[in-house]
Amino acid sequence: MKKFLFHLVIASLVFACNQPEKGSPFLIKVDPTLASDLKDGRLLLIFSDKRDQEPRFSISDNVGTAQVFGMDLENYQAGDVIKFDTDSFGYPLKSIQEVPEGEYMMQAFIIKYETFNRSDGHTVKLAMDQGEGRKWGRTPGNLYSKPISVRLKKGATIELTIDQIIPPISVAEDTEYIKHIKMKSEMLSEFWGRDMFLGAHVLLPEGFEENPNQHYPLMIFHGHFPDDFGGFRTSPPDPDLPEDEYSERFGIYGYQKIQQQEAYDFYQKWISPDFKRFIIIEIQHANPFYDDSYAVNSENLGPYGDALTYELIPFIEKEFRGIGEGWSRFLYGGSTGGWEALAAQVLYPDEYNGCFAACPDPIDFRAFTTINLYEDQNAYYQEGEFRKTLRPGHRDYLGHVSSTVQDMNHRELAIGGPLSRSGEQFDIWQAVYSPVGDDGYPKPIWDKKTGVIDPSVASYWKENYDLRYIMERDWKELGPKLEGKVNIYCGDMDNYYLNNAVYLTENFLEQTQNPYYKGEVAYGDRAEHCWNGDPDLPNYITRLRYNTMYLDKIEERLLETAPAGFNQQNWTLTKN
Repeated sequence: MKKFLFHLVIASLVFACNQPEKGSPFLIKVDPTLASDLKDGRLLLIFSDKRDQEPRFSISDNVGTAQVFGMDLENYQAGDVIKFDTDSFGYPLKSIQEVPEGEYMMQAFIIKYETFNRSDGHTVKLAMDQGEGRKWGRTPGNLYSKPISVRLKKGATIELTIDQIIPPISVAEDTEYIKHIKMKSEMLSEFWGRDMFLGAHVLLPEGFEENPNQHYPLMIFHGHFPDDFGGFRTSPPDPDLPEDEYSERFGIYGYQKIQQQEAYDFYQKWISPDFKRFIIIEIQHANPFYDDSYAVNSENLGPYGDALTYELIPFIEKEFRGIGEGWSRFLYGGSTGGWEALAAQVLYPDEYNGCFAACPDPIDFRAFTTINLYEDQNAYYQEGEFRKTLRPGHRDYLGHVSSTVQDMNHRELAIGGPLSRSGEQFDIWQAVYSPVGDDGYPKPIWDKKTGVIDPSVASYWKENYDLRYIMERDWKELGPKLEGKVNIYCGDMDNYYLNNAVYLTENFLEQTQNPYYKGEVAYGDRAEHCWNGDPDLPNYITRLRYNTMYLDKIEERLLETAPAGFNQQNWTLTKN
C-alpha cells in the first residue's frame, strides 16, 4: 500500500445520549475564516476504504468507488453547525442507513454555488468555473475537511470540521510557439448577466514572426477543458522519469515517457522546413454546467456556438493572421470533441471546410449509448412482461461490463442533485440539449432516480441536437454544403457504446444522394474509446497524434477548395 499522504485525525465520537436534533449522526462545522463568502452550495459526505488518496478523488463509476451522499446547502450563515440530512440520496448505496458499521476514511466537501440572473428571466444557482475547467474536486474556492479515520457505529455522532480551501490555479505562460488568449464574450455575458469569457491556447507556425505577410489556415482541436496546449514539447523526454510508471488505462509501463517523446517528435515536425504551416487552437469554454459547452447554442448554457464561431475564432484569426474564411478552417477532436467537431460542421456548414470526428458522443439518439430515446420508456432498464434488466453503461474490449447507465446517473445525482449541477457527463448532455424548465434549470430527459424517459423532452432533443436526424431532415439544403466534409471514426468496442450511433449515422450517409456525402466512416477492430482512425497503431499512440493524423486528408480538401492564390506547398496565403 502506498504511503498515506494526507493528515489523519481520529474523529471524536459522542454516543446516543448526546445526539443532535432529528437524530442526525453527522455534524459539519465550517472554519469561520472560510465562511465569509459561503452562502449556497452542495455539501458532500464521502466515505472511503482507500488510504492512498483523498475520498473526494475516490468516487467513480467502478465497483471500487467511494460512497458519497449529497445535500443542498442554502442561505448558510457563518457559525452555523450543519446537521447532515440523513435522508440525502447516496451512491452507490442510496441511504446512509445502508452503510455498514466499520472503519472508514471520511471527508466533507462543499461545492460553492453562485447566483446568476440570466437574460431569459430565470435566476439560477450554479458552480462557476474558476479557471480549472469546472471540476468540483479541484475548483479554487471550494471547501473541504481533512480526511479523517472514523469508526462508524450505530448510535454514534461524527463531527467534521471544514477548514481547507482549494487555492487559485496557476495561469499558463506564453512561449515562443504557444500563446494564450482570454476574451470577453458579449453574447455570453448578455445571456448570463455577468462578464463571461472564452479562451484558447494557440500554437503558431514556425516562421510566424519572420513572415508578417503570410496568413494561415486554422485547425480547431475540440475537446475537454485544456489547462495548456497539450502534446507539444521543445525538449526531449525527462531522463529521470521512472521506468516502472504504470498506466492503468492502457496497461503499459512508461507511458509518461511515451507522451513526452510524442510531444517532442511533434515539435521536431512542426519546425521542419517541409512541414505544412498552419495555426492550431485548443478552446477553453468551461461554464457553470461543465468543462466545455459542446460548442452549440443552448437554452440553458447560452449561445456558445455563435460565440465561438463569430466572436472567438475571428478574434484569433485577426490577432494571429489566420486566413479568416470558411474554406481555411478545419475541425477535429475525440469523444466530446468528436461530437463538437461534427456539430459545428453541421450547424455552421459554411464556416468550416471539414471535420474529423473521432469516437463522438452519441450522434444519433436512437443509440444514446445503450438507450433509444424515441422508443424506450426507461433509460436504466430493458423491460419485458415478467422481468427487467439494467442497461450496461461501460464495458471493456471483451464486452465485460463494469458499470450501468443507472450507476453513472446515480453518482451524478448524489454529487449534484436533480438540477443537472454535478458537472458530469449525463448532466451536461441534459443541460445542453434540454429546454429550460419552469424552475430555470434543464428540463430532465428522464427521472434521475427511476430512469423514466420524458418523450416531450426527447422530441426537443431530436429536433435540435440529434446530428444524424438533422442531416437527414435537412439534407436537401445541407448536403451541398457538407459534401466532402464529414469524416467519422470509432472503435467497434467503444467503452461507452458510442459506435452504435455511428453505425446508424453511416447507414444514412451511405444512402445520401444529390449529393452523396463523399466523406469517410471507419471503425477500429476491437478498439476501445477513443479510436481516431489509424488501424495500424495502438490507441495509446494515436490519441497523441490528433494534430498530424488528418493532414493528408486536409491537404486533399484544400486542393479541391482553396482559391488559386493559396500556396499548397506550405499552406500559407501571402497578402501584400
